[in-house]
Amino acid sequence: MPDNVLVVAEHRDGTLKKVTFEMLGEGTRIAARLGGVVEAALLGSGVGGLADVLAHYGAARVYLADDPSLEAYSSEGYTAVLARLIQKAEPAVVLLGATTQGKDLAPRVAARLGLGLASDCTAFEVTAEGRLMITRPVYAGRAIATVVEKTTPQMATVRPNVLVPLEPDTSRAAPVEKLAVESGDIRARVIDLIQESGRQQGLPSLAEAEIIVSGGRGLKGPENFRLLEELADVLGAAVGASRAAVDAGWIDHSHQVGQTGKTVTPSLYIACGISGAVQHLAGMKTARYIVAINKDPDAPIFSVADYGIVGDLFEVVPVLIEEFKKVLRGKGASKCQTSR
Repeated sequence: MPDNVLVVAEHRDGTLKKVTFEMLGEGTRIAARLGGVVEAALLGSGVGGLADVLAHYGAARVYLADDPSLEAYSSEGYTAVLARLIQKAEPAVVLLGATTQGKDLAPRVAARLGLGLASDCTAFEVTAEGRLMITRPVYAGRAIATVVEKTTPQMATVRPNVLVPLEPDTSRAAPVEKLAVESGDIRARVIDLIQESGRQQGLPSLAEAEIIVSGGRGLKGPENFRLLEELADVLGAAVGASRAAVDAGWIDHSHQVGQTGKTVTPSLYIACGISGAVQHLAGMKTARYIVAINKDPDAPIFSVADYGIVGDLFEVVPVLIEEFKKVLRGKGASKCQTSR
């Protein structure tokens, strides 16, 4: 139906990514204004069990492309399947996550179908004419643009952590429509995925983390990122870095936050030894709360920080680790006493 919203679900290791739930929630609100429903596209291999979860978070219908050839993300395969689905379902709006996968897939689909695309969007509003007005930061966050695409469907990638998902309702169910995957869709085959070992094992991804602990040049060397990893482990946080730390070879580029790295919107961003160059601020200044730790009281990072600690991070961070451990242990004890 032309008034429906199609959300492209993203998953990893058998679990749906949080941005999928956020898009379903926003998609439900948009569809209600358009007089339609929100639907979900689920692509992968052995992922049929996730269809019920999508329904719990608002999907009125799930389009399922479940095929061994889609086990690993394939630009060719995913583009072909999604483009055919859009032509068939004729949604009014198509939403994808502004993630590594979404940023690769969305422009390919838009180009194939001759559609416009708004990227890294943070808010949506339906106009009186029934068109979607899209809000997105531009010029490294220095300005905000509002966009109304002329083509239909309107396509957008959604920045993680800025939209609110619906409360899950396990009584909700949705019909599942299976999609065909043609053998000629994929000409290049993924033979292996090499994941970074050590850092971030078992921790949330940088783009979707509620808490991020980032380090910069003030860490003085790669070995000192272990201190931030310990703090991140206590908080269940992701580990980020400034470009200076990445360029020095102290940590992989996948951890970089900033204009040439990832744009993040966590609830809490803890910047350790980061001076606050404008390129870094462009990637994190929309965090709900920012805590800056720097021994230079004139560091630019303090201009955007909600809380600032002027001091040596090698003295401050260990204290934070111990204090957070005490607080979290206390919360655990309180829960145990309550449960009794």
